[in-house]
Amino acid sequence: MLSVNNLTTHYGTSQALFGVELDVVTGEVATLLGRNGMGKTTTINSIMGIVPASSGSIVFDEVELIGQPSYKTANLGIGLVPEGRQIFPNLSLMENLVATASNHLNHDNPWTVDKVFDLFPELGERRKSMGNLLSGGEQQMLAIGRALMTNPKLLILDEATEGLAPLVRHKIWVALNEIRKQAMSILVVDKNLTDLLKIANRNYIIERGRIVWSGTSDELRDSRDVLQRYLGV
Repeated sequence: MLSVNNLTTHYGTSQALFGVELDVVTGEVATLLGRNGMGKTTTINSIMGIVPASSGSIVFDEVELIGQPSYKTANLGIGLVPEGRQIFPNLSLMENLVATASNHLNHDNPWTVDKVFDLFPELGERRKSMGNLLSGGEQQMLAIGRALMTNPKLLILDEATEGLAPLVRHKIWVALNEIRKQAMSILVVDKNLTDLLKIANRNYIIERGRIVWSGTSDELRDSRDVLQRYLGV
C-alpha cells in the first residue's frame, strides 16, 4: 500500500533524511522507531507532503506522492494523527469530529461519529466539551477519531501514546488493535515497545535519518543488541 524508496529530505541546506526506505502492506501494522531527533517525524511529514521531499519516491496505492500538496495526499486515503494532537481548541469535541468527516473513497461501511464513540466511549460523554477543556488522553482519542472520520486506507500516528497515563495508553492500544482487526493499515511511531510489538507486523528503526534495521516483532524482541544500540532498551 505504501512504499518509500531512497527518500531524502532537507531543511534548507541541512539534510535530515538519507535514503529512507520502508513499506506498509495492506492490513499491516508497521512501526517507525528511534530515539528523539533521528528523523521519525520528518519521515512522516515527508510522506504527508507537509515537508517537501528532496528526492526519492513515495508511492501510496500506486500514486506517487512526491510533489503532491498535503491535502491531496490526505484525500487519497491517508489519515494523520500528528504529534501533539493539534485538535481545534475553540471547537467542541463533536465539531472537531464532523469538521473532518468525509468518505472520498466511498467505503461501504464508513467511520461515523457513533462508531468513534463506540471505540472511545469517553468521547461520547464529553461530546459538548470544548477542545481546550479535554484531558490529554481525551485529546489523543479525539485526534485518532478525527483521523478515522476521514475514512482513510492508511492511519499514521506520530507518538501515539506520548505523555499519557498508563490506563489511557492501554485504552489507545486496545483501540488500535480493534482498528487493525478491520484490516486498516497502520504506521505508528511510539516509544512503548511492550505494547507496540504486540500489534506490529513489521518494525523499522531510524538512526540519524537512515533506516538501520527492519524486521518482525519477534525478531526485534530477540535482538537485544539492536534494542540497546538504537533504542536504549
